Order: sequence, then structure tokens, then C-alpha cells
Amino acid sequence: MSDISLSKAVRANLNSLTSTASMMATTQNRLSTGNKVNSALDNPSNWFTAKGLNNRAGDLNQLLDGMANGIQTLKAADNGLSAMTKTLESMQSTLRQARQDKSFNTESLTLGKIDANSATVGKLTLSGGAVGSAVDIDLTKTGTGKVASTTAAFAAPTGTAVAAKTTGSVTFTAAALGAAGTSSGALDLDITYQGKTVNINLAADTGRTTLANLDTAINDAIGNTALAGKITSANNAGKLEFTAAASEDGDIVISGTDATAAFGTVTTVNGTDGKTDFTVNGTAIALTSANAGTLTAAVTEVNTQLGTDSKFEAYNNAGKLGLRAIAEDAGTLKIGGNEAKLFGSPTAGIVAGVDNTSLNFARTVDDLVNVVNANADLEGKVRASNDNGKLRLENQSTTDLSIKGKNSDGKLDGTSGTASTVKGNSVRSGLADQFNELRDQLDKLADDASFNGINLLRGDKLAITFNETGTSSIDIQTKDAKTVNSANLGVSTTIKASDLDSDTNIDTELSKLKTALNDVRSQASSFGSNLSIVQGRQDFTNSMISTLQDGAGNLTLADMNSEAANLLALQTRQSLASNSLSLASQQDQSVLQLIR
Repeated sequence: MSDISLSKAVRANLNSLTSTASMMATTQNRLSTGNKVNSALDNPSNWFTAKGLNNRAGDLNQLLDGMANGIQTLKAADNGLSAMTKTLESMQSTLRQARQDKSFNTESLTLGKIDANSATVGKLTLSGGAVGSAVDIDLTKTGTGKVASTTAAFAAPTGTAVAAKTTGSVTFTAAALGAAGTSSGALDLDITYQGKTVNINLAADTGRTTLANLDTAINDAIGNTALAGKITSANNAGKLEFTAAASEDGDIVISGTDATAAFGTVTTVNGTDGKTDFTVNGTAIALTSANAGTLTAAVTEVNTQLGTDSKFEAYNNAGKLGLRAIAEDAGTLKIGGNEAKLFGSPTAGIVAGVDNTSLNFARTVDDLVNVVNANADLEGKVRASNDNGKLRLENQSTTDLSIKGKNSDGKLDGTSGTASTVKGNSVRSGLADQFNELRDQLDKLADDASFNGINLLRGDKLAITFNETGTSSIDIQTKDAKTVNSANLGVSTTIKASDLDSDTNIDTELSKLKTALNDVRSQASSFGSNLSIVQGRQDFTNSMISTLQDGAGNLTLADMNSEAANLLALQTRQSLASNSLSLASQQDQSVLQLIR
């Protein structure tokens, strides 16, 4: 080929085309790859510098995955702590509801008659519930002053009923009405029977010349008085006789202006119903030969008829029938009725009698209320109050309270009887079950708060690396690497219903819950701080990766606009060079034409 000679113009054009083609190839390569440095041959310094920057960006990008997983792990732990916080708050609400609930069951006891001076007097016994072992309450107390008391010689009732009679000893004749000693020839008498007195005043009348006629006139007169049907008069063998209509307690007493003149010597038969009748503060007492044949029987019968609510009692006072107060607040003792006179004249009332400092008295309801509420063994367990004269006992417990000391009629008198039961507080008992169910959820929430095999609430450690050399990292774990559960929070103990009996116990449990809540919130705050750190480093790493990639791009990436303009210029240059080569070739052909 060395024998071929090209003209200068052709050779110049060929060299220009070759150079343009080479530059076009380079420009097209940059446009297709987007890089102005595609290998170390293009620019060793930029190439290796960009390579190092991209490698670091890649290493940091791999660390982002660990940071993202760490963030999710922290969020899972925070979800668990949030749920545990709500559960603890629900447990607090349950205990507060229990503390506010006062729906304790009660029983109101009517006080029976208590023989305070008996050697076998019983007690009120409380057991079970929050009380536990039996606690006895004395139903009596020693007296401090004087009480009403009186006695009567006892005589057993005969049981024979007799009607009262009064017979005058003077034989009535027609002249009797006009005899000396009468008032103006009239008959003027006062008749008294069973507390009622009437006056009979009959004027002289020739029609009453016989005792029979006079008797008829007297009966007619009595029929118009308060004693009508109670007393009748009759001629008894020539004597004027007044007779009670029925066999009742009471005597017929004749008095008045003509009592002596008309009757003279009087023969009286006292009326009786065969009973010993009297009243004690308005309560009627009737003793008969059948129920009061002896003093012992009489004492028993009087007490039976007085009833269990009476504040007085009968007793054997040195062979006499005694009546005395059995309560310090008994007040005045008043005895009335037909045989009240057996006890002297007590109808006005015996206010104070014997010294009672050696006697025992049944406690009043108010006394028992004070004694029960002052008993240290019953404080916060049983509360007493006065329920309209009844002793109300409130069982301040969730379990049943047993009460002993009632008789067969259900009245409190210290006898053993059958124990009654006051049910426990079912509301508080149910709230104890709710509390335990909520407490069980704490451990379940802690166990379920894991992410990607790591559970921070179980004490697992979360290690997150922040840079490619491993010199910057963070280890995240619970305080002292302890599990966040009911045991470590101090609320692991199962609450029994009896634990909610006392408000003091409830306050203690509320204090434990407050501490547990503070611990959970403190741990949540610590995890929140760790989350902020990791999220901050995540944002920083993303920014750093962008910076490194931008720096690497600045060293290797091509300016696409510039390279496109270069390609267009090179294409233009190539077209011009081709035209110039064509023109140069035409000149050579012109010389060849001359040769031909």
C-alpha cells in the first residue's frame, strides 16, 4: 500500500474523519452509560475515589436494614408497654370501685329479755367473715345507780270466785223510813263498788211500807246509775242486802247519811274472781292457783306475762314476790289493778329503790352499738348501729359472718340458739376476680410484644450498629435486664376476696399499682428515648448515603446535555469532513480525465 499516494487534501480529510469518529464513539459511550468515567482507564483518580465513596454508601445502606428492624422492635415493645399501662389503669379502677362500694349486708337484731343476774347469762358471739375466731360481746353491764324495786308478801290464789255482798243488820219496817236518825224521813245512801260511787236518795212514801217495796224502789234507782247491772238489792230474811252481779274483784261499801241508821251492823263478803290481779306499768298480770301455786311458779308466771320486752322482772326476794328494774333506763315502776294494794301503795310510781351497783343490767341497743364499735378485734370488720331500736350488725367482709346468741324466736338474749349468717359483700368479691383476670394479662402482653425474634420486655438485648466500622452503636435493654412482668412489677400475688375486706388493704394494693405504673411509664420513656436516637441515626445515615452517592456521581457521571451537544457537533463535523473528502476526490478524478 506504500505505493499508493494520496493527495494532501484527501489525507487531511481522512484524518479529520478518523478523529471525529473516535470522539463520537466516546461521546456515544458516555450517553449510553451516563458516566464520563467508566473505568480506571478513563480517569484513575476519579474512578477510585468514586469507588470508595460508593462502597461506603453501600455499607451504610446495609446498616439501614438493622436500624429499621430496631425501630420496629422498639415500637413493638412500646405497644406492649402501652397495653400494660392501660391494664394497670384498669386494675386501679377495679380497686377504686371496690373501695367505693359499701353494699355490705346487715342483720338487725331485736333485743330479747336478758336475765342479767343469772349465772348462765349468754353473750353475743361473732365469728367468720373478716373476724375469724369467735369474738364475744357481753350483753350485760354492772349498774351504777339506783333502780325501782318493791316487794309483796306472797299468798297463793285460792282459785275460788266469790261475789261481793253487803247485808244490813236492821230489819226494815214501814216505820223505818220515818224513824229517828233518817233525814227528813228519806233514805240517803252512797254505794261504792270497783271504784264507782253512786247516791241513792229515796223520799218517804207510804207505798214503801214494806221492805219488798223498798227493795224494788232501790233497784229502780240503781238501774239509773253507773252501777246498773253491777249491783242489785234484795230482801234477805228481812234484811236489805246488796249483791254484786258477778264474781269479780272488789268490795261493796255502803256509806252516806243513812248508812248506819239503815244498816247498823254490816256483814260484808269481799268479792274476788279467784285470781291475784295487778298491773306492772300497764301490763296486766293474773295469777291463779293453777299457774302460781308457789312463789317460784308465781315469779316465772309474772315474768312470762310481762314479756321479753319488759324492762322489769319478778324475782324471789327473801320469800316475797319482788319486782325490780332490769335496765338502768327502765324509769318509774308503777303497780296498779285490783291487788295493787299487795305491794303497798305504789300506784304513784316507784322512781328509785335499791342500790344497783351490785347488779348487772342488760345493755341497751346504744350500749351494744358503742361496745361493738369500740372492740379492737372488730374494727373495720363489723360495724354496729341503732336501727329503730334494733341492733344492726354490718358485715364489712366478702365472706359470711356468723352470729350466735339468739333464742328460738330470733331475739338476741345470749342463748346459744341457731347461728344466723350475714352474707359477705358479693360486689367486692366479684371485683377481686376481675382484678386477677387483668393481672394475668400483664404477663401475656409482655410475652407477645416481640419483633423478629427479639422481645425487649422479656429482657432481650437489641444491638444496633450505626457506622460501617462498627465504632458507633447502641445496645437497648430493659433496666437491669429484667423482664417487665407482674412479678417484677410487684403485682404478681393473686388477690383473694378477703383481701378486699378492708379499705386499708385496698389502699395498700393501690399503692403497689401506682409503683408498677411508674415503673412501666419509666421504661416506656427510656424506650422512647432510644427510639428517637435510632430514628435520628436512620435519618442521618440516609442523608449520608445521599451525600456519598452524590459525591461519587460528581466524579464519574457525565453531563448528558453537554455530551448530547458534543455528539451533535461531532456529527456536523463528520458531515463536513465527508463533503470535503468528496471534493478532494473529485479533483483527483479531474486530473485522470486529462490523462484519458
